[in-house]
Amino acid sequence: MVAHDLRSTLARVAPGTELRDGLERILRGRTGALIVLGDNETVGSICSGGFRLDAEFTATRLRELSKMDGGVVLDSQLETITRANVQLLPASDIPTTETGMRHRTADRVAKQTGFPVISVSQSMSIIAIYVEGTRHVLEDSDVIISRASQAIDTLERYRSRLDEVLSTLTSLELRGLVAVSDVATVMQRLEMVVRIWDEIESYVIELGIDGRLLKLQLDELVTGVLKDANLVLAEYSRVPPEQALEELSALSSVQLLEPQLVAATMGLGAEARGMDQTLQVRGLRLLSKIPRLPSAVVEGLAAHFGSIEELLEASTTDLQEVEGVGPQRARAIHDGLERLAELAMFARR
Repeated sequence: MVAHDLRSTLARVAPGTELRDGLERILRGRTGALIVLGDNETVGSICSGGFRLDAEFTATRLRELSKMDGGVVLDSQLETITRANVQLLPASDIPTTETGMRHRTADRVAKQTGFPVISVSQSMSIIAIYVEGTRHVLEDSDVIISRASQAIDTLERYRSRLDEVLSTLTSLELRGLVAVSDVATVMQRLEMVVRIWDEIESYVIELGIDGRLLKLQLDELVTGVLKDANLVLAEYSRVPPEQALEELSALSSVQLLEPQLVAATMGLGAEARGMDQTLQVRGLRLLSKIPRLPSAVVEGLAAHFGSIEELLEASTTDLQEVEGVGPQRARAIHDGLERLAELAMFARR
């Protein structure tokens, strides 16, 4: 929940927003600020002095009001400046590791009210965001872009490796030789890609309008990743895909490197001796590679034939026994499976 709230807040202070413009004006003016992004009875109860304003929020007004020593309170939609020049008096028994007066107050106000609080340090020239116990310091776009570019390079390598293991899995499926270890390897790579994707997504959010090109690169690299994950789980997982994905994401980086633990998230044998166990292939992944084949027909074919061996041996007449498969579609399915088999044979050479 904290990560989600932090990301939402970062999106609201990203370059290109009115709030970010106001914060940068404050920094350039070499003054500090304490800004609460939300107002309710709890916020009102810890405000002392100052005045009610209820004026439309603009970057210029935020800058001018911050020249005073008191805090500024905005409504949660960032449309109105509700209070200005207030002294914020949060409960003193709220634990905090901050030492500076402004940062300590910001941390405690965020914890007590549940609203994000922004602290602009005059002496250190930094902007810190406090969200439910999390502190995040905003950095220049150039610094974030440099870090994100390194992450993009890493994602490209991991995506390339993922494509390789997916191709290997396809080849093994066509021969009915898929073992638990093969599926675990694929899910390892998929989860690694998803984790790097998630990290870069955070950079994109924080960069705002400065992250548009990065977003295009990211979208291109992760196209089809979630679909691949869901197809692998639909084919092999013995627990609901949603549960498997949740348990997989809960693994630490070290645990993710253990194939047995990855297999266990899918309800497959967690013992080392069970990793070589051959799994039945129904053909859901392979059928999904055939263009314009509805998911209902894919599931119907997999249920009717029960295995990829039966599917590969089925004639067009046999295929038409499945609801939704007519002569033309049966020919497309038959030819599509043959092409996949030929491609797999070519890849092994």
